[in-house]
Amino acid sequence: MNIKRILPWAILGLITLFIFSSMGRYNDLVAKDESINGQWAQVEAAYQRRADLIPNLVKTVKGYADFEKETLTQVIEARSKATSVQIDANDLNAESMQKYQQAQEGLTGALSRLLVSVERYPDLKANQNFRDLQNELTNTENKIAFERKKFNDSVRAFNGEIRKIPARFIAGFAGLQARSYFESKPGTEEAPEVQF
Repeated sequence: MNIKRILPWAILGLITLFIFSSMGRYNDLVAKDESINGQWAQVEAAYQRRADLIPNLVKTVKGYADFEKETLTQVIEARSKATSVQIDANDLNAESMQKYQQAQEGLTGALSRLLVSVERYPDLKANQNFRDLQNELTNTENKIAFERKKFNDSVRAFNGEIRKIPARFIAGFAGLQARSYFESKPGTEEAPEVQF
């Protein structure tokens, strides 16, 4: 065997192997990146579901003439603010995520105040439409928590992958950067006390 004849083929084979391996890693990173985008769409859909329930809830509560109009106004304004904040899935940086979370937390707070003030209206609490909407809202909040967890799982998998070698170099070359997590504000790890 002539080493001079084999060496160029061996080098070409190694280069080809490296290229195909890099392409595979790149494709895997793109798939994980798209998984994050898909999960973000699910988070937004869950929040949109909550926003869609609010007009029906407000309409049902408004039927009780002596209900606090200020509370209803706060809910409507918070809903408007929360639905006005939009984030492109490819631009999920810490600043945009914080802005989105603040708008959603404002709506969560307004809804909490609404549900607490309902306690003073036994006829409203007994209303079947209101109870159905309250159950829908509870289910939607659970869905939001579930989708946020799945989103964070996707971000964790992607961020962990792009920190490894050689994916780190491939991600840098392709312009893929670490994504921000959906984080809860301090103190939300404890369940709030709701008194009925």
